[in-house]
Order: sequence, then C-alpha cells, then structure tokens
Amino acid sequence: MFFPILLFSLLTFTATIQAATFDILNQCGFPVWAAAVPAGGGRRLGPNESWRIDVPAGTARARIWGRTNCNFDGSGRGRCQTGDCNGQLVCTGYGQAPNTLAEFALNQFNNLDFVDISLVDGFNLPMDFSGCRGIRCTANINGQCLAELRAPGGCNNPCTVFKTDEFCCNSGNCSPTRFSRFFKERCPDAYSYPKDDPTSLFTCPGGTNYRVVFCPR
Repeated sequence: MFFPILLFSLLTFTATIQAATFDILNQCGFPVWAAAVPAGGGRRLGPNESWRIDVPAGTARARIWGRTNCNFDGSGRGRCQTGDCNGQLVCTGYGQAPNTLAEFALNQFNNLDFVDISLVDGFNLPMDFSGCRGIRCTANINGQCLAELRAPGGCNNPCTVFKTDEFCCNSGNCSPTRFSRFFKERCPDAYSYPKDDPTSLFTCPGGTNYRVVFCPR
C-alpha cells in the first residue's frame, strides 16, 4: 500500500501547487456583484471589499466579471442591469453583455496559463487583471461610447447590436472594424474583436496567482 499512497500524495501535491488563487477586489465607489465561472459563482462586494476564490488546475474557458445595479431576494434570485447571469446571484453560466471580462485558461500548452481582458462582450467596468504581468482597461468607455453601442450601464459590443458575422465572427473570418478600433484605441491590451489574439492574449507560468480589480485606482 505504500507506493500507491505515496503516488496519490505526490499527485495531490502537484495539483495543489498548480491551482491558482484569484483575489477579486472592488475599488468602485458603489457595490459590484462579482461573478466567476466555472469556479466561484458570485458574490456582492461593497466598496473596498474583496473575495478570494481557488480555481482548479486545468480550468479553461473561465471568466470573471462585475455586475452592476443588481437587486436579489433572499433566495438569490433577481436581476442586474449589466452582466446578469440568468437572474442568479451565484452564476453558473456566462453573463449578459455588456460586461468587461477577465478571461483565463490554466495549465494549458507547456503548462502555461493564458489570460486576457476582453471587450468582445462590451464594457461596463474599468478593470485591472494582474498575475505575472498586469493588463488594464481603465478608459472612460461608458462616457465616450459610440451612439450605436450605448446601453444602460455600459457600452455594447457590435455583435450584440447588429448580430452579423462581420461583428460576431461566427465563421472565424473577421477583421477590425471602426467599432473594434474604438475599443482598441482606449484599451490597447484588451481584446477588441474575436480575432485580436496577437496584441491581447498573454501567458503566465502555471501556478501563478492572480488579482482582478474593478475600478482600479
């Protein structure tokens, strides 16, 4: 029994050191209902409140975002003006645009984490996403939003508004547009359209811990 137990212990230790901790902090002057999928769910954060979640090694297609102007009842049912996830306080699915996203996939090719801030679903809150490096999107996009993209509490992505392949890139063949350039000029490190990988996707070593800040100072 010694060797199987030892092997199990080593595997458990390896998985533990490769898991990532995410500290989510609200520096806005108002409450933000943080959301994290697939690990975490959701929680209300008052100004300067934080929430720590542990994300298992190998987690992919994951995102963290902030919801605004929410109202939930005692059972955790309600609605948010931006980022709503099917009327649930504890999210199990992605949020409704517009919402600024911190996206990540842990322990992928060569045990690297892939991380980004995405405006492909629009923008609702300034964000800082840091680990081995920092990614920021802090421009006043809501205040400067193009007329065609304006939405209550945020600035929509053009796919939500126009629903065409040019903007949604369902075929996988799309290029920058005047709308994506609006976002890119203001947040150069963030995804502005679905094929914006070369300037917007970053890597960190597996096992890196991260911090997501809403309304960073």
